[in-house]
Amino acid sequence: MSKSKSQMTPSDARRIQAAEAKANGGQVAKGGFAARAQRIAEQNNNKK
Repeated sequence: MSKSKSQMTPSDARRIQAAEAKANGGQVAKGGFAARAQRIAEQNNNKK
């Protein structure tokens, strides 16, 4: 797995969460990829 050159942003996390919800009838899995993306985006945003 290669390292990404850009950090996850809150906008990226929202887009991922919306796509997951759309694919799963409006549900987002607790602990799923969208949840991890949101957590990482928040951590990156707090570093600024």
